[in-house]
Amino acid sequence: MARKLISSKIDRVPDPRSGNGNGITNLILRDLPKQECSQIFSELEFVRLKLHTVLHEAGEVIRSTYFMESGLASVLAVQPDGKSVEVGLIGKEGFIGLPVIFGLKTSALRVVVQGDGTAHRLDVGTLHKLIPHCSKLERQLQIFSMIFAIQSTQIAACNRLHEVEERLARWLLMSHDRIETDMLPLTQEFLGQMLGTRRSSVSMAASILQNAGMIRYTRGHVTLLDKDKLKEAACDCYAIIQQQRKNWMDEAR
Repeated sequence: MARKLISSKIDRVPDPRSGNGNGITNLILRDLPKQECSQIFSELEFVRLKLHTVLHEAGEVIRSTYFMESGLASVLAVQPDGKSVEVGLIGKEGFIGLPVIFGLKTSALRVVVQGDGTAHRLDVGTLHKLIPHCSKLERQLQIFSMIFAIQSTQIAACNRLHEVEERLARWLLMSHDRIETDMLPLTQEFLGQMLGTRRSSVSMAASILQNAGMIRYTRGHVTLLDKDKLKEAACDCYAIIQQQRKNWMDEAR
């Protein structure tokens, strides 16, 4: 279960940024014009995010936002009985704290670090002061909010309509795109939560993919062996999400 230990789980580390965006991997920050970089970068705090850190809790006030640099964050819809299911993934392409760019104060969802990484943390009040003077940043955040919305919508449909092995293949591909490593630290319990299904179903789905030579599944880890085959095994949701993101990014240029 994810623990809310932000003070002990997020460590400040040396910042590798330069003044013009070089060295930045976050796609939102990387594409900002030099003028906006000079305003924003001095306000960012480069932090290390450790596994199971809760960045935002459902129903609580959002105090900090995060531009992900590396690693993976899982966005969860939490039910009254405490159960949760994943409705989105955010990596280096994204931003955590979308409600605040629309003037809202609280998170409707829980955001948990699912793969050790780093991020640029920005205080909510500072973000509000910057946005009126940073039109490209505002535009980038608006576009990402739409991309994340379609991702969440498609995942909701996926969890209802598709078989577990198709959903697992889709999830592995989405995770790989964000953290760019073939070995993912995963357990059956975690994957069951992410896919909204029983551990036994996850185990069976993983065995199907492993027997087909797409992955190697050992206790606590999944290694991607053949991404092309994994794409063939995944449901159409992966391609739909990828294509819609590309379409909107092309339109925004």
